[in-house]
Amino acid sequence: MAAKPKPAFFVALFVIVAGLVAFALIQMNKGSDTPDPANNPQPLSQEDLDKIKQQAEASDSAGITTVKEYNFIPSEKLPEVKGVSDYEALDDGNTVKFSINVWAGWAPIIYANEGFAPSKVWKTPGGKEFKVELVLLDDPVAMRDAFAAGKVHVGWATVDMLPLLIEGLRKDSRTMPRVYQQVDWSNGGDGIVVRDSIRTMSDLRGKTVVLAQNSPSQFFVLNALINAGVQPSEVNFKYTQDAFQAAAAFNADSSIAGCVSWAPDIYNLSGIKGNKLLVSTQTANKLIADVWYARADFAKDHPDIVEGIVRGIFDAMTALKTQDAKVQVSKWMASGYSIPESDTLGMLGDAHWTNHAENMEFFVNQNNPTNFERTYNTAHFLYKRIGQVTAKVPFDQIADFSILKKLAAEPKYGDQKDEYSVQFAPSTASQIEAEAPEILTKTVVIHFFPNSWDLAKKVTKKVDGKDVEELYDPNVDFIVDEIGTLAGQYGAARIVIEGHTDSSMKGRVPENLVNELSQNRANAVKQAIVAKFKTLQPNQFAAVGKGWARPADPNDPLNHAKNRRVEVRVFPAEAPE
Repeated sequence: MAAKPKPAFFVALFVIVAGLVAFALIQMNKGSDTPDPANNPQPLSQEDLDKIKQQAEASDSAGITTVKEYNFIPSEKLPEVKGVSDYEALDDGNTVKFSINVWAGWAPIIYANEGFAPSKVWKTPGGKEFKVELVLLDDPVAMRDAFAAGKVHVGWATVDMLPLLIEGLRKDSRTMPRVYQQVDWSNGGDGIVVRDSIRTMSDLRGKTVVLAQNSPSQFFVLNALINAGVQPSEVNFKYTQDAFQAAAAFNADSSIAGCVSWAPDIYNLSGIKGNKLLVSTQTANKLIADVWYARADFAKDHPDIVEGIVRGIFDAMTALKTQDAKVQVSKWMASGYSIPESDTLGMLGDAHWTNHAENMEFFVNQNNPTNFERTYNTAHFLYKRIGQVTAKVPFDQIADFSILKKLAAEPKYGDQKDEYSVQFAPSTASQIEAEAPEILTKTVVIHFFPNSWDLAKKVTKKVDGKDVEELYDPNVDFIVDEIGTLAGQYGAARIVIEGHTDSSMKGRVPENLVNELSQNRANAVKQAIVAKFKTLQPNQFAAVGKGWARPADPNDPLNHAKNRRVEVRVFPAEAPE
């Protein structure tokens, strides 16, 4: 993904065009001092000048996207793996072939390797020498097949892609991925651009959205739609070969309501009148995680090399905190990616590299709402729902965090701190709503005991003739987990928790008492979330009670079971420009 053009470029272009227009006007007025309508037109009115400005450039509807051409492709599962094989033996230089794609997240391995070529000598913890060759394989299917055939020893993916890739790779135990390290979180590189008429994700119901299937784009939009209460079957999806073609299709066809793509296209498209960036991974900053993985057979044969790579990448992340290191890696990226150095330097901000402490949170902390297990399970659930995958391989048969635990004993790594969290100031629901437009609303139902806000309320039930004490709503823990996961994924967003009641006592009790009950219920849900997920900040949430004022279905306000609910609304921390 490349950086978007600098503002100075557009300023310079406007100055040139304006100069040409001015020169033409001067030429038109040269000649006789006597006004002549044929050769010396009268001074232009402001209306005419405005029209000239609007025609200063020829129309170019495709110029703002990375590619101009696009083709729609049918919806399909990933094709079958084209054969499997033992991996190619390391050559005399012990060269490991490590695949990557064009993405800012791979800067640490590029920096650690001093470029793409296998020239730098790496060392294992025991002193064994080896080399790394970075192989650019942007197409995930081509990468997967090269991995299966043993042409590369290391593959790349976002965690959400793993269920799709494993569907084919698990058929041979030699090619099962072993994930050892998270390299980054997407931090603004992915986004959903929509027409101005689309206010929230739920407005995409019945509309057309274009994206690249079997990619992070598909996971991004499916996750957002499901959280907004929109089923995938309610949206007309059109697919292109990659995210750049999706942006081009959206730009060319006004009937398409939204597209999921990458930087710079998401920012260029959202700058056009009539479009807006609904949400990006700057807000959903813990949704898309990049990882690398080794073949199971290679990892078994060369655990020392795998550990050496993990260490080298972590060390490079520390080094890349300096501007000099960023400038240097942008030069190597420009050479390997065949794009301008200014673009590679600009794209570094699209990813946040995850240090050792953040990797421990991701792989080891079971109470992290956005850990590897939850992200992987969510992706499998979404893809199974649309028929893309079948049975799930358990996450602990894929992730191997033994090296991370080993490094935790070394102060160099173990003393590192989590550096990827947003600090929120206290804010009320009304303040949050006034600051930025809503992204989505997630409706969940918690069955509270009448006149109670106790989530742990128990009641006595008869089971086989015996009195048994059970939770009034046995699904409470699941719902709290669900809301916490959403809040974690949208780690840079404000979350408003709204409590609602039914109107069964309307006209018989004061409304303020009902509002107080709904407020207490919203507070109870907030407290349960921050108690379970210690990594979430209380100030990210605002709780508010709505009483019976807003029934779930205005046409059926007496549907009491439907109205006893909690709604979770997601807002960006700042309004998009």
